[in-house]
Amino acid sequence: MLQRFEAILLFYKPYVLWSFVINILIVIFSPHIFPAIITKLVLTFFIWYFINETNSSKRLIFYKNLGISSFQLFAALFLIDIFITIAFLLVMQEFL
Repeated sequence: MLQRFEAILLFYKPYVLWSFVINILIVIFSPHIFPAIITKLVLTFFIWYFINETNSSKRLIFYKNLGISSFQLFAALFLIDIFITIAFLLVMQEFL
């Protein structure tokens, strides 16, 4: 179980910087939780589509060998990203 979680975090690692940039843009334009969740959901679908339609889909073989389906991988990616986004928004709302 821990090995799968570490693998999911390994998959999320290249997207952390982009997620943080999107979080900053969300705070600037609409610092509410519901629009942030919708935005992150759309972006997760975009990443899924991008990876499945390009040669990057070969990266998913590693996760399939660990027993993680692409749905589980992207659902976990979304949940981790939402947790970070909500925490960031709550902290930023205290300062705005």
